[in-house]
Amino acid sequence: MKNKETRMYDFEIRAEQNEEHGHFVEGRPIVFDSVTDLGFFSERIAPGALDATDLRDVRFLVNHDTSMIPLARSRNNNANSTMQLSIDEQGMKIRVDLDTEGNTEAANLYSAIKRGDVSGMSFMFITDKDSWEGLDTDHPTRTIERISKVFEVSAVTFPAYEQTSIEAASADETLESAKSALESAREEQRKQEAREEIRKILGGKSNE
Repeated sequence: MKNKETRMYDFEIRAEQNEEHGHFVEGRPIVFDSVTDLGFFSERIAPGALDATDLRDVRFLVNHDTSMIPLARSRNNNANSTMQLSIDEQGMKIRVDLDTEGNTEAANLYSAIKRGDVSGMSFMFITDKDSWEGLDTDHPTRTIERISKVFEVSAVTFPAYEQTSIEAASADETLESAKSALESAREEQRKQEAREEIRKILGGKSNE
């Protein structure tokens, strides 16, 4: 089982109100071809990475707080779900219908987004396939080619990766998952290089 990862982005999230949906928020937790510097490496999500992703049950949270009741949920992305997901050429877009009358946390979030106090989005996922460039450098680049599952998307207070102390503490889990991904990729590269070296040695002996 591959490790769960989280990514926080300073992409647009906005709060609106109309007769059909009442109070709702819209945003993009996943954007294709947007290069993000994670400190340990740069990362992009390739177009098509969500083509076969399991999106059957996705929650909407605040700051990945799984101890709190979800503010919305997408179940098979059906019409009755309180969160709707859509995939287009730019990435994933969501619309979340918030129960601002019956849920004070939903009302608080709606107000914070409307005021601009909360401006970012994040998501928790498992990578099915990725590729790396420059693993032997100080700052390689990772391309996520396929995402196998998205567990939840969140509105986040500190979306960006600038390394101030408060943001680094807030994004600790995210940064740790990024570091783990890089270490795993470098370890796999070392194993591959070792296998290649063994093949060369064995091949040389067979030709003697």
